[in-house]
Amino acid sequence: MFKDQEIPFKGEIGKTVDVSTPWWPEEETTDKQNPNIVYIVLDDLGFSQLGCYGSDISTPHMDELAKNGLRYTNFHTSAMCSPTRASLLTGRNPHSTGVSFVTELDSGFPNCRGKVRKDTAMLSEVLLEEGYNTFAVGKWHLAPAKEQTQIGPFDGWPLGRGFEQFYGYLRGATDQFHPDLVEGNRRVSQPKSPEEGYHLTEDLTDKAIDYIRLQKSEAPHKPFFCYLSYAAPHAPHQAPKEFIEKYKGKYDKGWDVAREEWFLRQKELGIIPLDAKLPERNPDVKAWDTLHEDEKRLYARMQEVFAGFLEHTDHHIGRFIQCLKDLRQLDNTFIVLLSDNGACGMGGEGGMVNTWTPSYNAVPETFESKLARIDELGGPNANSHYPSGWAQVGNTPLKWYKTYTHAGGIRCPLIIHYPEKIKDNGAIRTQYHFVTDIMPTVLELINTEMPEVYKGVPQKPVYGTSLLYTLADGEEPTRKKVQHYEIAGNRAIWKDGWKAVARHVENTSFDEDQWELYDANNDFSEFNDLAKLYPGKLKELIEDWWSEAEKYDIFPLDGRTLGQRLKLIAKRGKQIDGPVERVFYAAPAIHNGLQAPDLRNRSFQIEAKIERTSTDDDGVIAAHGDQSGGYTFFVKNNHLYFYYNFSNVEEFVVKSEQELPTGALTVCFTFDKTGEEEGVGKMFVNHEQIGEGKILHASALGFSRALFYIGQNERNPISPLYTAPFPFKGQLDQVIYTVDGYKEDIEAGVLQELMTE
Repeated sequence: MFKDQEIPFKGEIGKTVDVSTPWWPEEETTDKQNPNIVYIVLDDLGFSQLGCYGSDISTPHMDELAKNGLRYTNFHTSAMCSPTRASLLTGRNPHSTGVSFVTELDSGFPNCRGKVRKDTAMLSEVLLEEGYNTFAVGKWHLAPAKEQTQIGPFDGWPLGRGFEQFYGYLRGATDQFHPDLVEGNRRVSQPKSPEEGYHLTEDLTDKAIDYIRLQKSEAPHKPFFCYLSYAAPHAPHQAPKEFIEKYKGKYDKGWDVAREEWFLRQKELGIIPLDAKLPERNPDVKAWDTLHEDEKRLYARMQEVFAGFLEHTDHHIGRFIQCLKDLRQLDNTFIVLLSDNGACGMGGEGGMVNTWTPSYNAVPETFESKLARIDELGGPNANSHYPSGWAQVGNTPLKWYKTYTHAGGIRCPLIIHYPEKIKDNGAIRTQYHFVTDIMPTVLELINTEMPEVYKGVPQKPVYGTSLLYTLADGEEPTRKKVQHYEIAGNRAIWKDGWKAVARHVENTSFDEDQWELYDANNDFSEFNDLAKLYPGKLKELIEDWWSEAEKYDIFPLDGRTLGQRLKLIAKRGKQIDGPVERVFYAAPAIHNGLQAPDLRNRSFQIEAKIERTSTDDDGVIAAHGDQSGGYTFFVKNNHLYFYYNFSNVEEFVVKSEQELPTGALTVCFTFDKTGEEEGVGKMFVNHEQIGEGKILHASALGFSRALFYIGQNERNPISPLYTAPFPFKGQLDQVIYTVDGYKEDIEAGVLQELMTE
């Protein structure tokens, strides 16, 4: 019986209490002592990036978990964050959960709604019914963008899916020094500034420790499920300087030498077979020796930053593990540590200093502009991502990256620590498994099953295959029989030790995809394509893929480009004729950036009625963005300003030519588009023009992935002309935007989100 179902009263009720018989339900007791469950999920961590998987990055605390637990070398994910997390928490294949892509996209089909279906209940929901306390900390990325608002709906947020506590962020990525934080069902401010030592990884770890210490204080005999999902090491790569400086000069040798060294170390550790071969560089990676010295200097620094970022994450995972030791809970906790996909190659050939730059509507960073900011890398003023050459090192010895169904995208580290059942500490397991297999492992461990009906909703079966058998026996053959893959049109299938894989080319027919064939049991790195040698086997596997695709909700296949997917949204009745008015009221709320008006490359007006009783009444009226890009409309030193930060490449400032009076005022900024990518900004007070200036790069103006504010700029300041949060000191009731374009703006930033996932 579920906890929310009413238990029939078994006493007697008379007209008064003296003729009534009270009754209390018996408290549930059980001799079953279930272990605590902990998932530690790392984001965009490649197969080889942990020290215990072959890298030269210091990760002693994760290595210690492996030393006292098990490392898996044949474990696979869905090649992208949201689908992997949906499968991890439900035990179902991602398309069947409704999350075949990142949650910012609703394709209009059941397999890509961007929200986990109610007929695929999560582990948190099941464990809650089993008497567990449940808390989620860190990245969620399982709620649609249009539902990440202050008014919900909240049924796709953690508290709506079986978690009793949540502290973290909802979107796919966030700034480590100025994160978009949520606690429970509302956005909150970070507890301190970067200048005071703030970093998201430390904050998340603190909160997870607090939840566990409180739970063990008040319910010491009750087990808990902690889903600890770090933002690291996903871009932006940011860490305290002392961690980064430890790696200074270490990667001057370049990515080719580092990859060879990691490959040899993997063989020494037994992570890969001695006969494994190292494939050639991916086609998008240049030989290190062909780069000029400034390129080497910049790219080496980017890897130093990544390494420091990962070691910093390991440091705080060590703090979390120490908490379990201090509470005498480590031996009674089933710990699963994994990555959601392979290392990310989206930094491209030259990496990025500002990953938030919307490359589809802004001038890309030049090499010179990136080099000029080399000393900012890793700090709060840069949002960097390393080049794809280092991502390939991170996936050694595998091909390709995140979003590919080749091994570089889907083969990921997995560490399981549970002394109760693991007796050969430090051993390596080679059985083939997939992320859907983690949930049934937990269900088997605590001797329970997924209910056929949960809260009135008939449930899809759990598709995964428990890997609990591997804890005791490293020699038993894998119990997995077949596993399919599909992400953004890239496809693969593994069956009985054979793998067929196809990389889909955008804007081409799926019939034109070139399938490759590998003997997965004997070719660890997918080095030797056997498609021409065994055409019959390849044909068989391709037919099996189509069969699995029909069975597990992959249809319709979607190979459209991201731009084409965005056009799909634009056709859903949002575009209208004439200006549209949006009113935002001053309130102590922080808005999701997708709630902000979409001002890109169109005329608009921002108007506010304010009252200034003093010439000191200054502050922000409206702001959207952060130090990496955005705009802000504010009053300072008795002048009215509109400041546009174009991706830290260029700034545009329109300032009033005269001082503002005190009293009740109507202040206004208008932008009149006069040409492609440009226009004129004008300032008005009480309908009298008091300033004017030219603004370029209009297609990047007004839709940042960062937060949107009314009456303040709480996080890192968009403009260097003030210090955050710079709240407006006078009276501000509302801000009215008039935009010529779209009735709703909530999904206008989808493409920008996807470009940086």
